[in-house]
Amino acid sequence: MKQIQLLVPLFLVAASLFTPIARSQDRPNIIFLMTDDQRWDNMGCYGRPEFKTPNIDQLAKQGVVFDQAVCAVAICMPSRVTMMTGRHVSNHRVGFVAPNDYTLSQADFAKGYPAMLKEEGYRTGFIGKVGFTVTEKAQRPSTPREHYYEVNTGEVFDFFAGSETVPSRGLELWPANDPGLQEIYRAGRKGTGRTLKTGEAILRFLDTQPKDQPFCLSVSFYAVKHDSDRDMYMPHYQQFKDYGFSAPDNWVEGDNEKLPQVVKDHARGVPLHRQRSSTPAMYENLVRRFATQGYSVDQQVGLMMEKLKEMGQLENTVIIYTSDNGRFQGSHGLFDKCLLYEESVRAPLIVFDGRISDSKQGRREDALISSVDMAPTILSIAGLKPPATMQGRDFSGILNQTQDMSEWRDAVLMEDLFIVKLFRSKRKPNVDDINQKLIDANESYRSRGIRTVRWKYFVYYEQSPPIEELYDLEIDSQEQTNLVNSPEHAEVLQKLRKRTEEMYKEAVR
Repeated sequence: MKQIQLLVPLFLVAASLFTPIARSQDRPNIIFLMTDDQRWDNMGCYGRPEFKTPNIDQLAKQGVVFDQAVCAVAICMPSRVTMMTGRHVSNHRVGFVAPNDYTLSQADFAKGYPAMLKEEGYRTGFIGKVGFTVTEKAQRPSTPREHYYEVNTGEVFDFFAGSETVPSRGLELWPANDPGLQEIYRAGRKGTGRTLKTGEAILRFLDTQPKDQPFCLSVSFYAVKHDSDRDMYMPHYQQFKDYGFSAPDNWVEGDNEKLPQVVKDHARGVPLHRQRSSTPAMYENLVRRFATQGYSVDQQVGLMMEKLKEMGQLENTVIIYTSDNGRFQGSHGLFDKCLLYEESVRAPLIVFDGRISDSKQGRREDALISSVDMAPTILSIAGLKPPATMQGRDFSGILNQTQDMSEWRDAVLMEDLFIVKLFRSKRKPNVDDINQKLIDANESYRSRGIRTVRWKYFVYYEQSPPIEELYDLEIDSQEQTNLVNSPEHAEVLQKLRKRTEEMYKEAVR
């Protein structure tokens, strides 16, 4: 029997100091939709209509589509914490491997956007994959064997239907007396699947929403991660089963000899590519499955939009759609994420604001947005000032076109701290010694860098000597020509090196 400790987060004490909540029509509802490992271009509104995402495409037509959105870290656990807290991974230190392998403390969780909106009277909900663990105090490793979300986050979320990684492992549901919620996730239900259940839970949250209270619902789809039959709703697969998806120009059959040697020797994306995406047949089989899952997500977005219209709430709801990171799908001879190429770090980002008149809806933006910006922007949309702990920038001024773009950022920081050998050793007591031995043996491929609208620079900084990559995205969007050794780009290289270190030092403050 698990031992439950009654905890009273500090924010509940602070809540009593605020004035009574405003009526729901005075503040917008907010829905934050995040998919898992959905590559930015795997949808129609980003140029690939064969993926069949009509509802997401409609959301894009009525909202703002960001073409330069970037993940500050491109792997699920730290990416999700970054978006919830508005902090870089080197600052919050919640990740998969040592030495940045901490859980998120309750004190830090209380400074994320859901807890702060809860303080201000919002009804809060969470559905899907949490992806990280909250504990009373930060502890290592970040992946404890047991997760007690109701114990550690129950005071933040009024409605919860989630688990750490997959719905079949450690699913928790509350309120416990909600028969509709219990029925959705009843064991043995036929004719449904993880994505459809997520959609049903969204509708259940909306069905149980009080009319006089604003809400914030965070939805983390389990899709499009994994690609077995059990991860898909098979009726949706039929439309893709014979379709021949085109491969991007930087898809590599077999091994990619252009990758840095340390990546070829040690990054897990290389053997995974050999196993999953290194031939045309493998590539097409997997992409059909990702397309199926993306379509299933799209259908739930459509049902959600119809429900909001039926409730009369669409005109007072802001919807944000993004992904925790991308996936290579064979690009660069890789299958995974983490590494700082575009297919991994570039993110879809669509923001729909029902309060905006039809004449002002539907546009694309080139402003550089980082995943670290999500939390402060959500708070700002709700009329709150982001706390000083948040390192991201509020881009609500870009959404409503009041932002002076001459004062907007010209670069975003990216980090990759994942090393597969350390992940396999995460529970060993000498994991820090193992980490140091990997660094001393020149086997570390941790990297950091920056992206501007035109340039991408990153460095494997624990290599001796450091290994660098530089790309001109304006003429080489597929990152095929590394310009590090180009004399005519020496000045650009030096500037980006310096800027990377400056931005990193600011992130770890």
